[in-house]
Amino acid sequence: MFRSGAAELPLHGGRCPAWLFARMRELGSAICEAIIIEFGTRELLTRLADPYFFQSLGCVLGYDWHSSGLTTTVTAALKEGLNLEEHGVALCGGKGKVAKRTPMEVEALGDKLTTRKVEELKRASKLAAKVDNVVLQDGFDLYHHVICFDERGNWVVIQQGMNVESRLARRYHWISFKVRSFVEEPHAAICSDVRQDYVLNLTSKLSREAREVSLDLVKEGNFTKYFRELKH
Repeated sequence: MFRSGAAELPLHGGRCPAWLFARMRELGSAICEAIIIEFGTRELLTRLADPYFFQSLGCVLGYDWHSSGLTTTVTAALKEGLNLEEHGVALCGGKGKVAKRTPMEVEALGDKLTTRKVEELKRASKLAAKVDNVVLQDGFDLYHHVICFDERGNWVVIQQGMNVESRLARRYHWISFKVRSFVEEPHAAICSDVRQDYVLNLTSKLSREAREVSLDLVKEGNFTKYFRELKH
């Protein structure tokens, strides 16, 4: 597992105007199709996994360059504009409740993929979300999750969390080409203007012992004993 980067954006509400979304869908699919024709689906996934390219793509499509809505709107436009039959690439998932339907949407496209690849995509989707929401506790709660994949089973996860207090959103990009551990040093880069004062990063190598102790505690199941010891 290889996490390719992250971006931080102001948290904005509202919806994208229908006329703009329609144009973003058409232009976005055309740009992606050109990349696929020239370089292949692997290159498209590689570029979508780059937070700078993704942000630039949103700007080219006409969306606000510095808004949390860029993530959700661009992925929604590409989800409607791309499909496995025509482009060899598809997107599943989305914002809020739609994100929870990601495994079902992947299964719905399963006739184009082998059963093994479908299960691998579902597993990658769930684990990437779990890591950014639980293993890495940086104050940003996930509310958007999308997995983009090709017919070979290569994939990219683009997900975003929000910090209500700071009014910021943080976007995380994952890519499957360089397989690493889900739980130890999966991050390639984090692009952010703000550093959190208190972050629990259990993906760090320095947290290896903490992960092991956490697993031991879960297996043992006797939390009450340790709570009493901590109080004293």
